[in-house]
Amino acid sequence: MIPEAPNRSVDPQIGLSLLYRDALMLVIDKPAGLPVHPGPKGGPTLTDRLDALRFGLPRRPEAAHRLDRDTSGCLVLGRHAKALARLNRLFADGKVQKTYWALVEGVPPDEGSVELPLARRTDDPRSWWMKADPAGLPSLTHFRVLGRTEGRAWMELRPVTGRTHQLRVHCSAMGWPIVGDAIYGSAGRDGVLQLHARGLSVPLYPKREAIVVAAPAPAHMREGLTACGMVADGAENNPLPSAGEGARGAGG
Repeated sequence: MIPEAPNRSVDPQIGLSLLYRDALMLVIDKPAGLPVHPGPKGGPTLTDRLDALRFGLPRRPEAAHRLDRDTSGCLVLGRHAKALARLNRLFADGKVQKTYWALVEGVPPDEGSVELPLARRTDDPRSWWMKADPAGLPSLTHFRVLGRTEGRAWMELRPVTGRTHQLRVHCSAMGWPIVGDAIYGSAGRDGVLQLHARGLSVPLYPKREAIVVAAPAPAHMREGLTACGMVADGAENNPLPSAGEGARGAGG
């Protein structure tokens, strides 16, 4: 793996930090609470801000994968149509490794895997809500605990599949819901979901090492993570999986 790219601030007026940039790809640090695409209720979206990230190209970049509105962290953008198609294929084929950090309630085991099929809930008009269902699509998440405090744990989550809300449903179903998850857990003290897309490893160029990028812990999670033992948040504290462990889809 190559070292993480430095965190470079973009114009504060658009409220985004650029984590990586090359001729094909950008990786930004998406804030929690900002949807990537417009929804039925309208309101601000990430798409509204992408023109500021053209860097001389005629068209704005576009998101190469999904990241939930309430999840912060690494989001990959393709800078033009051919780059976007290449990135879409890498995500679809499970070639992009993804690592999330979560603050959860309860006492999960030190490490392990959650393999629970997931399906959409049919008893609620909000059809994007999910549930564990033996008849659903296969879903696999690897995990390990990075630190603990009384009644809570700081977890590394590595989705192998990428079902909608996979990490949130898997954690809740196992008895350790993510703090701030108003759908599958409880809203918590501040109501902000404590789930962060910490890192990505993207094998974008066939004859080069994968591009490894990490997003620092967001402000709304630092207090909880520090209570669980997070001492620093630099490159040395980035627990990305090894090159043999694949992950695809959104997961968050």
